[in-house]
Amino acid sequence: MKDLKMYINGKFVESRSGKWIEVLNPSTEEVTSRQPDGTVEDVAEAIDAAVKAQKEWAKIPACERAVYLHKLADGIRANFDKFQEILVREQGKTQALAATEVGVTATYFDYMAEFARRIEGEIIQSDAPNETMMLFKKPIGVAAGILPWNFPFFLIARKAGAALMAGCSIVIKPSQLTPENCCEFCKIVDEVGLPAGVFNVVTGKGSVVGNAMASSPKVGIVSLTGSVGAGTQIMEAAAPNITKVSLELGGKAPAIVFPDADLELAAQAILESRIGNSGQICNNAERVYVHKDIKEEFTKLIVKKFQAVKVGNPAIVKDADMGPLVEKRALESVMAKVDHAVEQGAKILCGGHRVGDKGYFYEATVLDNVKQDFDIVHEETFGPVLPLIEFDNIDQVIEWANDVEYGLASSVFTKDIDTATRICREIEFGETYINRMHFEAIQGFHAGVKKSGIGGADGKHGLEEYLVTHVVYLDTHYHH
Repeated sequence: MKDLKMYINGKFVESRSGKWIEVLNPSTEEVTSRQPDGTVEDVAEAIDAAVKAQKEWAKIPACERAVYLHKLADGIRANFDKFQEILVREQGKTQALAATEVGVTATYFDYMAEFARRIEGEIIQSDAPNETMMLFKKPIGVAAGILPWNFPFFLIARKAGAALMAGCSIVIKPSQLTPENCCEFCKIVDEVGLPAGVFNVVTGKGSVVGNAMASSPKVGIVSLTGSVGAGTQIMEAAAPNITKVSLELGGKAPAIVFPDADLELAAQAILESRIGNSGQICNNAERVYVHKDIKEEFTKLIVKKFQAVKVGNPAIVKDADMGPLVEKRALESVMAKVDHAVEQGAKILCGGHRVGDKGYFYEATVLDNVKQDFDIVHEETFGPVLPLIEFDNIDQVIEWANDVEYGLASSVFTKDIDTATRICREIEFGETYINRMHFEAIQGFHAGVKKSGIGGADGKHGLEEYLVTHVVYLDTHYHH
């Protein structure tokens, strides 16, 4: 078992508490590491270091800051196998998805570094004859990044890449379920010589560490990826200091299949969108609306695909399609949601059971006979369970798709440009995928509406989250 270390002000440290939190392998239920149980004092020390470091970091030309980001990317690639192994072990990712995550994390640092010469302000026309108006873009200060467990490694880059490029320093709290990849990453940060205090990691409980980060008056932005409940707590903690929050929360993505769709493409895209990361992605397809004319044909296709899904410990079953759910509580939640759907009248077409008695594995599951008012249509499942809902016409399906408190991802399968554009105009989601699986691009903007969050990440707009404006009125008319 490994003892992990926090990283504060350029040093590897244990917590002042002297206590530890164990980390389990969800495939085997064995303890693989333990992390320091961080305290409010640990957070205060990290934030103070970040405040001091940020002043100097912001003075370094952006193109020089970019050099560090490129070095971080190189460091990730040099340790590719190690990070892949950690993700498979501590989060239960498949080999293929873990490899994708490590690769994209490195690419993301390189991508954000390319903004070095692209952070731009504006010259604005003045009403006065001798005045110049200038709008500067400046770093918001210290960023606090609170990471989820589902893409724990990628989220380091998603938050720190943008923050560091903008001239902010950052304090990160990894999920207590998946801290090892982040603690290991700190070794790369240390090796590339990033100035002390620019990048800090405090491990521990969200209720302690996350809350202390969000409630600090010295923090400029709190960026959280997590549940709606966690987002609410972060907003409450940030409110007294009017600290900016950027929240990427849950989703309940609808996938809509029209009669003219390529059904094979739709079924494959929806399968991949539902079982990816064992169904534990905020923009996974969470419910499928199938037109009544093709319902029977589509159902046969999707059930066949779901029955072929290979579940297993990805450390052993190298070509597994799905690993375990992340923890016991997650498995129990998915089981309870399926049982409740059946009580409400849903019919299990395939799956519906836990796999084995060791590890938190669950079968890829398709539910039929689901009605719009069932709870499984409205509550995020976060597991490989696909409810099928039959619809009659486009008016009805738009209303049903929008009838949730979330608004992150959505998709539509059709060959008709009128249908596709109408869906895009009227559907209330931050992302819509047309004739493809749900998976965002680093140059897009991953953001939701309603309870799916505030602000967002990726691309130019993701970088802007970490910048503030400063407007200067320069009057050059001197009276002698």
